[in-house]
Amino acid sequence: MLILHQPRFIFFLKELSLHNNKEERSGNKKKKKTMNHQQQAVQRIRKSSSNNSSTKPIISHNTTTLLLLLFFSLSTPISSSLSNPQTPPPLPILPLPTSLQLSWQLSEMSLFLHFGTNTFTDSEWGTGHADPSVFNPSSTLDPAQWVQVAKNSGFSSVILTAKHHDGFCLWPSVYTNYSVQSSPWKGGKGDVVAELAVAARAAGIELGLYLSPWDRHEAVFGKTIGYNEFYMGQLTELLTGYGEIKHIWLDGAKGEGEKNMDYLFETWFGLIRQLQPSATIFSDAGPDTRWVGDEDGAAGFTCWSLFNRSSVTIGGDNDYQYTRGGDPNGCDWVPPECDVSIRPGWFWHSSEKPKSAKTLLDLYYKSVGRNCLLLLNVPPNSSGLISDEDIQVLQDFAELRHIIFSDNLAENAIVNASSTRGDISDPRFSPVNVLREGIYTYWAPQEGQSSCAIYLDLGQLVSFNVLQVQEPIQMGQRITEFHLDVLNKGQWTTVINGTTVGYKRLVRFTMVKSQWLRFIVDKSRGDPLISYLGIYMDPFSIAQDSYDLGSLPYFDHISSVIKFFSRKLTIIASKALI
Repeated sequence: MLILHQPRFIFFLKELSLHNNKEERSGNKKKKKTMNHQQQAVQRIRKSSSNNSSTKPIISHNTTTLLLLLFFSLSTPISSSLSNPQTPPPLPILPLPTSLQLSWQLSEMSLFLHFGTNTFTDSEWGTGHADPSVFNPSSTLDPAQWVQVAKNSGFSSVILTAKHHDGFCLWPSVYTNYSVQSSPWKGGKGDVVAELAVAARAAGIELGLYLSPWDRHEAVFGKTIGYNEFYMGQLTELLTGYGEIKHIWLDGAKGEGEKNMDYLFETWFGLIRQLQPSATIFSDAGPDTRWVGDEDGAAGFTCWSLFNRSSVTIGGDNDYQYTRGGDPNGCDWVPPECDVSIRPGWFWHSSEKPKSAKTLLDLYYKSVGRNCLLLLNVPPNSSGLISDEDIQVLQDFAELRHIIFSDNLAENAIVNASSTRGDISDPRFSPVNVLREGIYTYWAPQEGQSSCAIYLDLGQLVSFNVLQVQEPIQMGQRITEFHLDVLNKGQWTTVINGTTVGYKRLVRFTMVKSQWLRFIVDKSRGDPLISYLGIYMDPFSIAQDSYDLGSLPYFDHISSVIKFFSRKLTIIASKALI
């Protein structure tokens, strides 16, 4: 069905009337040459009707045809959305991340800054009795340097220990004298939090703060009402005096044998939401992000953002495997964070050396590459600066990531899929989307498929040893099992088996060489959605978390080993029957 485009058709009728009243001018060849196609058609119509009589039709058959052609050329088809309705996007699967959680996950890495009296007393857990005069980094303290190091190394935010367990405050709190105002630094007029806030804002780096619940200095600690009032007073100072705070990092730390009292976490969370509604809140149990359960910087092979907050107690004796792996049946979206220090300790010690860049790269694979955020602690030294040797490691770490991940070897591949949702011409669900960076475009298969596959033709033989997969997590975390095959000598061979994907999955394996790849989703919560596929060559890493199976492919989980051998036995059995 067509709808007439009225303005153009009225214009045509006027032109027709005009030219019918100008009989002689129609023979002017010079003007005919300059006429547009519409005017020429009108001229022909006028000529065919100039010898009009009662015995002749007003318009000849040929002219009628021409008029119809003009009519259709001046008509506009009904919107394709009416004649061929589009297929809507698939239904998201609960639970879903909030916008704050999405932003947090996309940032991938954050820098932790442990700094305070412990830096000057060569200790990790201060007693709360160190004289404030020990805090004296002199004029060399430079939070702007900390921020620049973070930015140059690819970190999007910094989190400062505004107060650690010893109770010493890096800002002049009105609720205690145990702070920078009692130190010789800047004559008691300094404010580390303020200087860091200004530097972060200027560099476009997000600011986060850690305010230790455990306070070994204040006498009121141990009295539930009194201490919670004290704590919330300090929390209010930090959340109202330093501009936008994007991250609040909390734990349930309380030393063994300490005074018995309760931290009123839910009340604290409510205050944070009131004063800094754009801030994510971290703790063992969220509400926004959760601890992975250790300080090694590595998540489990299987890692869900799905979680049940009610199954975990902040600061409690929680199930390590549960916090590490999440819960495929969880009702809450609480993505995990992996925290680890670049040095053996969390505070700077002159006797300690930083980890190597290759070690940090390995941690990146095991944290960001397993659906987590990497929180890397880089403690400023007693001069108030990040040490040169730490800076060098961070620069090398950034360079390694750039060398590996700046070149997706599948970028120009020809992509096909086992099926595509809706109209195959609909770009919203096309398999081509898996080569576009980001999570907001994706490939979607037809509904209800038992397994789904994406096929890549690289155009030539390519060597690679890293697979990157991403899901559009704004639609929910879905993939439960997957594997990657390569085609060599007419046979598909499984290179890697994996479990969860989430925001980002990076898997290392022994180098393979092929032109054709097949990524298969074996199991999923609902229809699987893939936002990105990449293959890379990492010349620096060894698949350290692989199983020593000789020439067999690297596996991501012991169950995948069983699955692999089951497939092999099935193939052998089927060949034996032929």
